Amino acid sequence: MMADSNSTIAWNRVQLRNNRDALKRLETARFRIGDIVGTSGETQKAITQLKRKIAQSERCIADHEATHQAARRHRPSDLSPA
Repeated sequence: MMADSNSTIAWNRVQLRNNRDALKRLETARFRIGDIVGTSGETQKAITQLKRKIAQSERCIADHEATHQAARRHRPSDLSPA
């Protein structure tokens, strides 16, 4: 992964990695030991919140990459003299 000059994008990349790890641990624990009585609503709420945060970070990163790639793209027709 390349370094980001934009600190917001860098923060979102870190949050994305952390939230994906947390979601994986939460879902794995829920699968292995099952839901404890009375906590299934809390567990589902936490999973939903993590998925929302992941989607938000993914959108932010995708928007940045699309803008950045469009600015860096060079077309041969743009460089030819008119």
